[in-house]
Amino acid sequence: MSDAPVLFWFRRDLRIQANEALELAAAMGPILPVFVLDDALTGPAGANRLAFMYASLRDLDESLDGRLVVRSGCPEDVLHQLADEVDATQIWATADYGPYGHRRDTLVGESLAARGISTHYRSSNYAVAPGTLLSKSGTPYKVFTPFYKLWLTKLFTESAQTGPITWVDGVASELIPTDPAPTAPDLPPAGQNAAWDRFAQFKDKIVNYYDETRNFPGTDGTSRLSPYLKWGTIHPHQLIDHLGDSPGERSFIRQLCWRDFYAEILFNRPDSARSAYVEKNVVRSDTDAAAAERFGLWCEGKTGYPIVDAGMRQLHTQGWMHNRVRMITASFLIKDLHLPWWWGARYFMEHLVDGDLASNNHGWQWVAGTGTDASPYYRVFNPTTQSAKFDPAGDYLRQWLPELAHLGKKTIHDPSTDPNGAPANYPAPIVNHAEARREALARYEQRPGKR
Repeated sequence: MSDAPVLFWFRRDLRIQANEALELAAAMGPILPVFVLDDALTGPAGANRLAFMYASLRDLDESLDGRLVVRSGCPEDVLHQLADEVDATQIWATADYGPYGHRRDTLVGESLAARGISTHYRSSNYAVAPGTLLSKSGTPYKVFTPFYKLWLTKLFTESAQTGPITWVDGVASELIPTDPAPTAPDLPPAGQNAAWDRFAQFKDKIVNYYDETRNFPGTDGTSRLSPYLKWGTIHPHQLIDHLGDSPGERSFIRQLCWRDFYAEILFNRPDSARSAYVEKNVVRSDTDAAAAERFGLWCEGKTGYPIVDAGMRQLHTQGWMHNRVRMITASFLIKDLHLPWWWGARYFMEHLVDGDLASNNHGWQWVAGTGTDASPYYRVFNPTTQSAKFDPAGDYLRQWLPELAHLGKKTIHDPSTDPNGAPANYPAPIVNHAEARREALARYEQRPGKR
């Protein structure tokens, strides 16, 4: 261990414990903890995600006794300046496998190497790092199930335990920005302790029933850990360390694998963040003024389909939406309203506190039929039957649509069927689902890739 300071560049790993890259860096010398406010990342982020990130940074700074050095600017310039200030020649960070992050880290490494500063990227924010698993033919996986089978054999059984660290004091820092006014007033608490509190609640009360409850939005039956995984205030290894082999626990671990799988896909095909993964399945979408009007009603939760509108209201209130409802709202936008999947994906990324490019955009592509393991083109979710199946008592609808709360458990899914008619303050359906479904199937039959 040298006496020379080592810069540790925090990114999507805003925690001290179980931080393998930090542990390795601490063996090199005393650590100067750094976070760079990079406009290329903060600019496109929605207010909800920024507010949660800033709150997570304040939590990290508190755990570091105020030592976190926050600077704004181009990462290579900020890091070079800080290295000069403290005479550091090494920078360590957890590897970033996203399209921008991977490209940025390569450029930063090359630029700083020319200035005599070495960069070291280790570990990942995933249970198994992207690029690790290859098929028997030596190619990246494109299908989930064989990826999952190999992934299970490669899981670490114990997360890294960060030992004592010598920290560098007294380096000037900017203030962590004030939270922007979030579009959602009810964001989850941020930080490492909040992540563990939620995991404890999930493990004690939910996980044993997770396989049965995770599809029912009216029940607290999911982990709600996605914002903490997004910013790395908790690592999937830490979760897996505390889980066993019950059906619910295995089901949750499988969902962690889906997160890794989509990161793997995006790592190998960075273009798939914005364009179809399977080009031959692209169908014609509407983009005219009428389409924009339908999109606006979808965004506002005024479609006249309760499960869709409830989901959008939850998104606007919590910056989060139940996964089953995400699929329903996505299917409605793509296959009932005939709008481009990337319109919806972009809107979700603007509002989701857990907005993750790989999981979000590939989830949308799954619904659109252009992604990996894609939903078959002929699968068009009926929002009314989905609502009745997964919210049978209407609890979720009553929570988010109080104007429908007086309706019975059958009529609430389709207010037009109530003997007294739909409430005057609730909109009529903006499309006829049966007709929209026929049009969606016709467009799939006409897709260029079919010929």
